Amino acid sequence: MPWAGEIFKMAATPLQGKRVAILVASGFEQVELVKPREALDAAGAETVLVSPESKRVRGWEFKDWGDWFPVDLELSEAKAVDFDALLLPGGVINPDKLRIDEAAIKFIRHFVASDKPIAAICHGPWPLIESGGVRGRKLTSWPSLRSDLRNAGATWVDEEVVLDRGLVTSRKPDDIPAFVRTLLDVFAAAGPATHAA
Repeated sequence: MPWAGEIFKMAATPLQGKRVAILVASGFEQVELVKPREALDAAGAETVLVSPESKRVRGWEFKDWGDWFPVDLELSEAKAVDFDALLLPGGVINPDKLRIDEAAIKFIRHFVASDKPIAAICHGPWPLIESGGVRGRKLTSWPSLRSDLRNAGATWVDEEVVLDRGLVTSRKPDDIPAFVRTLLDVFAAAGPATHAA
């Protein structure tokens, strides 16, 4: 894979002590979870797979179902305040499920309201619309979301990666190298989470 070597070059990014929530339902684009997570882990972050589904979720590999992944923390038990940053992989099925899940929107809304960094790729910005996280922001996505995002008050652009006040977005799997480079820098600069007692 073209970006595999880049991940190891980024391993020195100072993410030690950072907790990153990766919010997904089954049907996420597998590579959009796996590659950013590998880079975050290599950079010292603690990544936590959070899902409204229990025990495991299944990825999507471009045209068919992919691998199963263990859920680290069920959404019903997750506290957004315990995380420093949020990663929203794409795929069509996954974000379409999340954007109608009230608990998922409440979880995402915490990151929006607290100005914590968020990285969303492909269809990943879809639930950000419901959480109020796109109005007045510049971002990108898979092209089919362009009208949805513009109608929600965002400025949509066709670029491989866009950074706007802590929100990192990219269009598709081919953009993963630029997406990962940018999210590592943004997540590293984030202040520490205020953990619940």
